[in-house]
Amino acid sequence: MAKEKKPIIVVDGAEYLRILCKTKVFEKGDDPGKIAKEVINDKIQDGDILVISSKVVAVSQGRAIPEREIKVGLMARVMWRFVQKVPYGIGLRSPATFQSAINECGHLKILLAAIAGVIGKFLGRRGDFYRVAGMQAATIDAAHTCPIKPYDECVILGPKEPEKVSEDIKNKTGFETAVMDINDIGGSWVLGCTNGIDKGLLQNIMRDNPMGQKTEQTPICIVRRLVKKND
Repeated sequence: MAKEKKPIIVVDGAEYLRILCKTKVFEKGDDPGKIAKEVINDKIQDGDILVISSKVVAVSQGRAIPEREIKVGLMARVMWRFVQKVPYGIGLRSPATFQSAINECGHLKILLAAIAGVIGKFLGRRGDFYRVAGMQAATIDAAHTCPIKPYDECVILGPKEPEKVSEDIKNKTGFETAVMDINDIGGSWVLGCTNGIDKGLLQNIMRDNPMGQKTEQTPICIVRRLVKKND
């Protein structure tokens, strides 16, 4: 059984409460700002920050692609086998996800990223492939990693224009917003956010992934700094 995440976390000596908001299963064409406004209505306070999962934003944009619909080319058929195995997921180590990275980034950029990855490996470095390929490659989720139907059979790409999505949600809700990609092994990235957010601080606040990545259906989180009486 997965360890239950605590709602309160201490970062740099300050306490932050993470309030999870359950939603319906997102679909293509959904308005994340409208859904956020509905689920936070009776929970949010002045000064709070909204966090929304990058995956549901991507789904709403139609970027959940059934694996069977992805046409895998020669480059992907050859190169996916050279992607390093990792204990926490598939990543680009499948023909469909590697092809998706090519579709997102272009053949040349992925080829340069692969060369950088090989050179980095010889130098004892990790992550050079994604540093060159960029976040659009790094945020691709393989099919069969999402447990919620029908997306269990889809490759889910990273969201488009996360900064613009964040601004739209803020306009609809009135609260600072961040679109984040978070996992259960300490990965925490702000892909886009409004101007009033400290990215590094928010990444640390969300690093234990309180929203979960299984069947919780809590892709929206309210982050609140708890102020002590003597603060």
